[in-house]
Amino acid sequence: MHALVLEEVNKPLGLVERGNLEPGEGAVLVAVHAAALNRRDFWITQGMYPGVKMPVVLGSDGAGVVQAVGPGGDPSLVGQEVVINPGIAWGPNRAAQSSDFRILGMPDDGTFATHVVVPAEVVHAKPEHLNWHEAAALPLGGVTAYRALFTQGQLGRGDRVLVSGVGGGVATLAVQMAVAAGATVYVTSSSKQKLQRAKELGATAGFNYTDKDWPGQLRAKAGAVDLVIDSAGGEGYDAMVGLAAPGGRIVSYGATTGPPAKLDLFKVFWKQLRLVGTTMGSPEDFQEMLAFVGLQQIKPTIDQVVPLAEGGEAVERMRDAPQFGKVVLDCRSPT
Repeated sequence: MHALVLEEVNKPLGLVERGNLEPGEGAVLVAVHAAALNRRDFWITQGMYPGVKMPVVLGSDGAGVVQAVGPGGDPSLVGQEVVINPGIAWGPNRAAQSSDFRILGMPDDGTFATHVVVPAEVVHAKPEHLNWHEAAALPLGGVTAYRALFTQGQLGRGDRVLVSGVGGGVATLAVQMAVAAGATVYVTSSSKQKLQRAKELGATAGFNYTDKDWPGQLRAKAGAVDLVIDSAGGEGYDAMVGLAAPGGRIVSYGATTGPPAKLDLFKVFWKQLRLVGTTMGSPEDFQEMLAFVGLQQIKPTIDQVVPLAEGGEAVERMRDAPQFGKVVLDCRSPT
């Protein structure tokens, strides 16, 4: 097998040849056809992620064919086309992950490889309407967006939804899912091109968050929003509190610009707002996400497909977040 290995932070990922993998009890060996990048991969290469352990094969998202099962495993899995749920050991409580929860691709070796060994319970049948690249682009972003919108955000048909920072994998899938669920969707970005792309996916309007008056522009257009899906935090968070309708929900799945610079708690309690956190998703969320994507025939937006050998350069390009949708590695050939 071949794999992209992180040997040292702030150093390029190197494509190395390794010995063949063998699945242990309760595990399966997947021949990876495609893998997708996440911001998490870039943060790990920069040492900006807790508990970084090396050497490690990065990559949380992947799709491929089960090649072997461990001792006592279900032999009918061999040959099945699957997507991999990157959330391992969520635990029995759907409301929150266990202390053993981890994400594939550090500390466990991940999908930036021709083969990967994963627990048998995290492989699921590949949605039939998706090609390999689309299937690989779905898991992490899909389960995060689904849980944020539906499990935590309680999205209803006709809701007005604001998705901040459109362009990344989670935000883009959140737009597609919310539109499919009958919501009216608004987005923010600092890129005119990304705002236009979001409209092509069904967003009603987009606003440039570098414009100081963007909250006023959104308020003039939408009045208020019932649900906010945010990964930024920072200075813009209080504006979202102001934009939320009475009884509204603000669901945060990240804080890329840090904690809120300020927070008007008077608005929070007077408007009966719910400020909700979310991370990845439970096994139930993942299964429901796959069913929803299949029913609605949603296809993840692909920005670019590159060979596995060019994965290191692709991760480095994420520094400036130029992509709209997912960057995918084709892993069927190491070069």
